Amino acid sequence: MRHPSAKHVRRKVAWVLALFLPIAPAMAQAADENTPAIGDCKAEEAVRFRGGTARLENDLFIGRDQNYTNGVVFTAVSHDIPGRLQTKCLPKPVRLHAKFIQLVNPGFWSDAGDSAPTQNVIVKFGQSMFTPEDYTRTDLIPDDRPYAGLLYVGMSWNRRKHEPRSNREMLDTREVTFGVIGPLSLAEESQNVVHDMVGSERFAGWEHQLENEPALQLAMDRKFKEYRGTGAVTPGFSADSISSLGLRLGNIETSATLGIEGRIGWNLPNDFGTYPIRPGAENRPPSASVHSSPSGTPSAAPRVRPGVQLFGTLEAKLVAHDFSLDGNLFRSSHRVTRRPWVAQASIGISVHGLVSGNGVRLAVMRIYRSREFEEQQANQAHGSVALSIEF
Repeated sequence: MRHPSAKHVRRKVAWVLALFLPIAPAMAQAADENTPAIGDCKAEEAVRFRGGTARLENDLFIGRDQNYTNGVVFTAVSHDIPGRLQTKCLPKPVRLHAKFIQLVNPGFWSDAGDSAPTQNVIVKFGQSMFTPEDYTRTDLIPDDRPYAGLLYVGMSWNRRKHEPRSNREMLDTREVTFGVIGPLSLAEESQNVVHDMVGSERFAGWEHQLENEPALQLAMDRKFKEYRGTGAVTPGFSADSISSLGLRLGNIETSATLGIEGRIGWNLPNDFGTYPIRPGAENRPPSASVHSSPSGTPSAAPRVRPGVQLFGTLEAKLVAHDFSLDGNLFRSSHRVTRRPWVAQASIGISVHGLVSGNGVRLAVMRIYRSREFEEQQANQAHGSVALSIEF
């Protein structure tokens, strides 16, 4: 059984830092709330961050340790940018991202002259890992999924728009994610650290994980729901439903999805639901609580009221490529027979309120997924915990 030496781990960490550290100054620039306005830009036309989310998914929550075994992601959410987007007012990385989205999807800002849509920016950093069922085997297991890891960063635009004639509201998301697959994802090291901390046995077959490979993905999502006004919550007891369409293109995953979420509870947030980790999931839309002050400039509505909700989601996905099943795209590697259709369901509870004057939300859910490859013996499940804060 191979255990990586400290020198080997340091070398991989150095490679990862070389890949991702150049992005850090750009993100810091985008996140600086004190960045001065550019030229004739207004304060609300710049990118200033209002909060973030930390999300952990793991199958140990339900007593298993296999397949999609762990995912963690941290996201930062910007304040709303109302009306027409002024790209000159954006930090360079956000501006380049917006121009790229405009290039590959010109229709995304086709109504740029309309003052009704509101938009915001999401920046994320995360890691996902996948393992076979038998952690004791040191040989390659041909009839089980590969050892695989993914380390990634991403940025997305959300545009929220009310369609008065149909009395519905829509959220469009365009997300670009890039990262690395393979040993440079540090999935083996991350799992070993956690297993050592909790006293669990290490997985013995990581030497057979997928090879290093750059990862890129473009995600496009659209969500619909009934228009509930401009408040941060729907006061009192209520229920609603949110429909979603999604498309992913890239060597992380290429797929199309169709889903629906149902919610019921007290003081439901006026947002677009709660989802497990996936591209486009961290949608944290423009808050719907921005309205015009007497001077005509946007101002924040009163803070969200405390509330609780039960929710459930159903999703069907057609998969053309999944790196964790199909293996490396640019070289030969271990792979299994991917099933083209996958179903997923989740059920959970979310509570939100104020803590020390800041909005806080905690969401806990259990996710069930059908078999993803032919050699898989049974359906799978994992748990998810997400903590969000608004400041």
